[in-house]
Amino acid sequence: MKLKKLRDYLDETLRISDFGADSAMNGLQVESSSDVGRIATAVDVSDRAIRKAASSGAGLLIVHHGLFWGDPVPITGVMAKRIELLLSKGVSLYAAHLPLDCHPEIGNNARLAALLGLEKRLSFGRYRGMIIGLCGVPPRTVSPAGIARKLKQSLGAGSKIFRFGPERVRKLGIVSGAGASLVHDAASAGCDTLLTGETSHSAYHQAREARINLICAGHYATETVGVRALGELVSAEFGLPARFIDEPTGL
Repeated sequence: MKLKKLRDYLDETLRISDFGADSAMNGLQVESSSDVGRIATAVDVSDRAIRKAASSGAGLLIVHHGLFWGDPVPITGVMAKRIELLLSKGVSLYAAHLPLDCHPEIGNNARLAALLGLEKRLSFGRYRGMIIGLCGVPPRTVSPAGIARKLKQSLGAGSKIFRFGPERVRKLGIVSGAGASLVHDAASAGCDTLLTGETSHSAYHQAREARINLICAGHYATETVGVRALGELVSAEFGLPARFIDEPTGL
């Protein structure tokens, strides 16, 4: 399979051109080989992820957190070593940050909502001019601890719960990763609970004063579902074997 065909498919599927305001560079970041026989997916690009992708025979590594963020950086140190490793191993790198968070079908938030069976789903939460969150109604009222148990069973990671809202969750907002800054957006959307990956010092008081529960299920864990789904989609579309590389950070 030609890398260009895969890149074009990913760009179109993830609507990469719509996310120019993202803090990350989305799309093909490193072109190492023009032909791809296997793919690998991971949450983060890292030395270990690149080596595991190469050992599995993958010609393309698709990640959520890529190499390039914000201002230009020199290709030195760790950055140089990662690029050198990609090129020497014949592994190209594709990254999708916000496009994979908020994709309506295979995005992190959409997959978490499906996992929890949320109904009456609506988008909410503006970040860098884009709506990225998803909210919905559980099939039956459930406690924050009940949601945490379901996530533990499915994602294998524990949750930190800040109980500032009601004992039963009637409307849940989801923003994967570091989404606690959207507490007020979730409250404005009528949510009594926000599921995210990790919180911040300032978000503690914002959640308490908004009287909204916070469930923090791990930045890494909440962002495994999107790249897994994307790998499965690409595999089904092109018949390419796909491997998910699990490298949890504990955060």
